[in-house]
Amino acid sequence: MIRRPKSIRSSRRSPEVEIASWWRRLLGFLFELEEPGDDTVERPWRRNWDYLPKRSAGPGFSSADYAEARRRARDVARLTLGEDQWSALQRQGYLDHPSRLFPGLTYRLRIGRRIEVLAPPGTPMPWEHRFLCINPTYPLPEEEFLAHLFLYVRDREDIIVRVAAPQPWDQTLGRTF
Repeated sequence: MIRRPKSIRSSRRSPEVEIASWWRRLLGFLFELEEPGDDTVERPWRRNWDYLPKRSAGPGFSSADYAEARRRARDVARLTLGEDQWSALQRQGYLDHPSRLFPGLTYRLRIGRRIEVLAPPGTPMPWEHRFLCINPTYPLPEEEFLAHLFLYVRDREDIIVRVAAPQPWDQTLGRTF
């Protein structure tokens, strides 16, 4: 029997947590944790991004900024995946990567979408649902985040197992653009 990790992300939050979350979203932009005097290094994970609309990098991002971010993300993804994997992704629209923790299981990675878990008939699934939701902490271009997910699935599958929220349906990711 395969242990089915219980996701806490799907659990109902207490009223206190909901109110605190609401205040953080409302005033989050006032409490960003930037270190003074060092603006040469971006540290986006230290900021609160909850106030941004989904699929947005923020109000100061122009269409030229989006185009440049997506161009750089494409380069990052191509270099991270390697030419063979990148070509397969461009040709098929997805990458399949076999699980090292669960024999017979395959993770299907698609740009800007949830991870799809594939298993042949008779193979037990470790999750109740076949889609795994993982969003970046801060807004990223879709192709760059796919490269992140590829590295996690390939090298740190244990983290995918621990943090992914199983979902019954597929949809686009919220913090990618």
